Amino acid sequence: MRTWTRAVPATLGALALAVVLTGCNDSGSGSETAQGGSGDRAEGDTGSEDRTTYRLGEASPPQESTLQASKGATFTVTPTKVRTGTEAEVDDSGLQLDESDGAQVPVYVWTTLTHKSGKAMAVGDMDDDLIVKTDKDERTKALVVLLGEAQWPDCPAPDTEKELSAGQSEDICSVFLVPAGRQAAAVELSQGYYADPLEWPVTS
Repeated sequence: MRTWTRAVPATLGALALAVVLTGCNDSGSGSETAQGGSGDRAEGDTGSEDRTTYRLGEASPPQESTLQASKGATFTVTPTKVRTGTEAEVDDSGLQLDESDGAQVPVYVWTTLTHKSGKAMAVGDMDDDLIVKTDKDERTKALVVLLGEAQWPDCPAPDTEKELSAGQSEDICSVFLVPAGRQAAAVELSQGYYADPLEWPVTS
């Protein structure tokens, strides 16, 4: 079982010893976030839901899978809690970071994934469009651990291979790395290149 499974663009940099990949820091506008995966929409289709900002604990509109194995299935994503950690937590996690990346701190995001309709979907296919935006407008995707396992306080690695059927939910925790000194400002859910991301501001 993979410790973290998410679609990470090939342009993202590798950390030391190929232990982990992390998302790029994109300081562009919200409409220029990393390309989405399972929740992408077709060009010109912004859906019937114009609202893009939500409170933590509030579910997204139904997202439709475009993956071949679960095409047409729908699910919701509900970020419920966000916490910015410390450099010591990175040191204690077992990750080996490249010095060129500079000091990093973890951002923990707890999320409820709910399968709404259609074919069963793997947990790891429902949250691969989540992004953390910092207070400096940088954006990063969740960690992908390639070798070994990282240990994080109160944030166990999710069972990304577990499949959910309609009506089932799974609570997971994901870890994002941001530069030391930054704080998480929002959790975003990419809607692809042609629509603004959904956003859950972090207010405390």
